[in-house]
Amino acid sequence: MRLVALLIAATLVAGPALAQTPPPAPNAGPFAIPMSRPTAPGPVEALPAPKRFVSKHTVTIKGAKVAYTAIAGETYLYNRAAEPIGSIFAFSYLKDGPVDPKRPVLFVFNGGPGSASLWLHMGVVGPRRVVLDREVNPSNVPPFGVADNPDSLLDVADLVFIDPVGTGWSKVVGKGTTADFWGVDEDADTVSQFIELWLTEHRRWNSPKFVMGESYGSVRAAVLPRALMGGPLYVGMMRGITLNGVILLGTTLNARNASGEAGAAEMQQALALPAKADTAWYHQTIDRKGRSLDAFHNEVLAFARTDYVEALKRAKAGTLTAAERTDMAARLAGYTGLPAQAFDKSLTIPDGAFGRQLLADKGLQVGAYDSRYTLPLAGSGNDPVGDDPAMGRYVPGFVSAFHQMVADDLKVTMDRPYGAIVWKDLLPSWNWDRKGVPEGQSFATDLAVAMRRNEKMRVLVASGYYDLTTHAAPAEYAVEQAGLPKDRLMLRRYASGHMLYLGDTASAFANDVRTLIKDATR
Repeated sequence: MRLVALLIAATLVAGPALAQTPPPAPNAGPFAIPMSRPTAPGPVEALPAPKRFVSKHTVTIKGAKVAYTAIAGETYLYNRAAEPIGSIFAFSYLKDGPVDPKRPVLFVFNGGPGSASLWLHMGVVGPRRVVLDREVNPSNVPPFGVADNPDSLLDVADLVFIDPVGTGWSKVVGKGTTADFWGVDEDADTVSQFIELWLTEHRRWNSPKFVMGESYGSVRAAVLPRALMGGPLYVGMMRGITLNGVILLGTTLNARNASGEAGAAEMQQALALPAKADTAWYHQTIDRKGRSLDAFHNEVLAFARTDYVEALKRAKAGTLTAAERTDMAARLAGYTGLPAQAFDKSLTIPDGAFGRQLLADKGLQVGAYDSRYTLPLAGSGNDPVGDDPAMGRYVPGFVSAFHQMVADDLKVTMDRPYGAIVWKDLLPSWNWDRKGVPEGQSFATDLAVAMRRNEKMRVLVASGYYDLTTHAAPAEYAVEQAGLPKDRLMLRRYASGHMLYLGDTASAFANDVRTLIKDATR
């Protein structure tokens, strides 16, 4: 299961004003597409005015004070018949002063599918952040703290944190059903509508625009440029919104039904090796031989993409000799810290099995979401998240800090629980089928198409060395295979895990995002 590792509301007046114009009948011609006749909206139960909570604050970022207004609240979304179908609850942070339509806006979300945006909100981007007693292996019982965030990106952009429908306080309303939201294309379309409404309400259509997505949010961020632009073959309408930049972290870009071309599966197996080796380097279960983390990672990556993948292909074909298999198992042992016998039956080992075996002699299991974290191997309930040594440690602090912040700082009061991550119903119902693209197409290809359409758009792909859920090597390989323009692509790795801003890496990541924004707005 992938975490993911996920914005503010338009007024009730602004929302319907945009959405109530029925779609025109399709024009005849070569680009005509079949559409049903528009029908008059049926009776809709009146919805209450969207909730809004507005407050004033200051924060010091990079040594300078930034005064800002925080707006937390709901935005109603509509179908093509102008009927309300959903409500997105989002958080906007706007720098005070004269409205500058050219000030960048950064739309932020996490992943799941099923995750709210509190992780990026409280971890690195927002003006307030969680305080844990330790950056790695923190206590997971109160008290937890909240503090101003000196790394917040509010100094270079206004910030909008989006909780997609089904997460946070966002929900289905009126004529809506979960099928309107829970799917790759459906999610991109409805999040795009929210962004469209937000830009109109705040008069920011001329602002440079950026999106940031973590984990499944990297999929959403890769697809959003297409949905924001729109067209006859996708969403069936033209929004005409372009992006200056896309930031992906905890990146996963392979389609669920990825290409079955010869060697593709073996390459993905091989590319899982560097993250395991990085973990062994961290826990010193291998001989580092004076190699830095980055040098060691690159050495293992080169091996994975050459000798290792060829051995996997030959093993599958039945042409790998016993001596060659023995030699390969010994090389894998040298990189992973596991005994060569761990590779006797197969030259690969699943991430979960690796996490349980690496420190088994010490009675410890390493985390999947951040392999620096450990918990006792014995007594696990085997829940992939609740019993994960990383997620089980930092989730309580993040959730507690978020609730402290929204209650004490933003003065938000709601009549229902906040869904930090919601798997029940949502994840099993998620529609992975896509429209207008070849089956199994990588999400990196969506980015390549967007960068071809928009010669100014830049992309940052950020990964954690110690992430055993969304590895760095497959993400980098995906963008390489898709052919993203190298002069507009930043690839960065951090000595952290899935939430790559934990462990004294938040400042480095935030500064890389600042660089992207600066380069994209020249």
